[in-house]
Amino acid sequence: MTQNLQITAAQPESALLDLPWHIPLEEWPEPILAALPRGISRHIVRFVKLGSRVIAVKEIGETVAYREYELLRALNRLGVPSVTPVAVINGRRDPNGERLEAVLVTQHLQYSMPYRVLFSRVLRGDTVQRLIDALAVLLVRLHLVGFYWGDVSLSNTLFRRDAETFSAYLVDAETGDLHPRLTDGQRAYDLEIARVNIIGELMDLVAGEMLDEEVDTVAVGATLVERYSELWDALHDEESFGSTERWRVADRVRKLNELGFDVGELEMTTDIDGTTVHIQPKVVEAGHHSRRLLRLTGLDVQENQARRLLNDLDEYRAATDRQGEDEEFVAHDWLTEVFEPAVRSVPRELRGRLEAAQIYHELLDHRWLISTEQQRDVPMEEAVQSYVRNVLVHRPDERALLTPPPDPS
Repeated sequence: MTQNLQITAAQPESALLDLPWHIPLEEWPEPILAALPRGISRHIVRFVKLGSRVIAVKEIGETVAYREYELLRALNRLGVPSVTPVAVINGRRDPNGERLEAVLVTQHLQYSMPYRVLFSRVLRGDTVQRLIDALAVLLVRLHLVGFYWGDVSLSNTLFRRDAETFSAYLVDAETGDLHPRLTDGQRAYDLEIARVNIIGELMDLVAGEMLDEEVDTVAVGATLVERYSELWDALHDEESFGSTERWRVADRVRKLNELGFDVGELEMTTDIDGTTVHIQPKVVEAGHHSRRLLRLTGLDVQENQARRLLNDLDEYRAATDRQGEDEEFVAHDWLTEVFEPAVRSVPRELRGRLEAAQIYHELLDHRWLISTEQQRDVPMEEAVQSYVRNVLVHRPDERALLTPPPDPS
């Protein structure tokens, strides 16, 4: 039957026309599907091969699909970590002429994993805390731009490795709303939803024997609130000091930079007699380290990966006695003489298992570990061989198609 498809997309995607939109999503044929692990969703979701890339297709009501599409576009423009919307497909009908649900199409986020997949593997014991920390940072970033989520949970989030931590990405925005600024009540309600949802999700993991039953799930939920509050206060609290302590202005900015935020605007006021100065950040923007690394080297990486690579760049500058040189020139030499040769030393067939920045971060860790064990400065070439042989070959490919873990139910 001829269909009158309505495709809304920011960029032309002619390959979308080749997909079987006349078939309900849950019945799509296996050959076009990508065997990526799916998180828990209230809707039918399928990962689909589209040329050389993978997209996520979600059946959802027409109004909600268009609304979520526009919200995700807005979040992408604002630079908030979230999946990228591709299109909304409407006007679907089956061979009998029966109407089918509209679908929202998003770009699959490479190297990302749902939280249940992370717990299906052998990870360090502090995995729960690292995920909570990542979610707290994401929630702060969303609230900074005025986004009320409405359904904060681990299930609605994807996680990517970021040095020794994780970065969190919003994957489901259908309950959200964008405002010029959130009230304290809206932020508090989002936090309470997050706390309750996380406790329930972790209890589910305990019931499925994917998480140690000794973990205090209620305390973990409370930890999210604490982490969020600490970061939010650090970004917004007013600080007062004597007029002779002007160095504390730069110190406040430096501390915010260390948290990964740039200060776009700082409000400074003095008392009537001018003896006390009050400062309060007015505009803050996440991604301080990643933006600096991108400017210096062209590498577009996660925030904590950028922090680690910048530290290595500083060590390279000191080791080569080039502290007085322009940092762009030093960064170029570090990139071509240190970073790129190390990553290229990893066999091509293994290089794609992790992002290049994550491989380099783990190389630095591994080099430090074996240097400590052997009480000598192990050359990078030797460290690469050891890392590949003893670590990387045993790691799952986080970019390739993965087999979903068995359903614990």
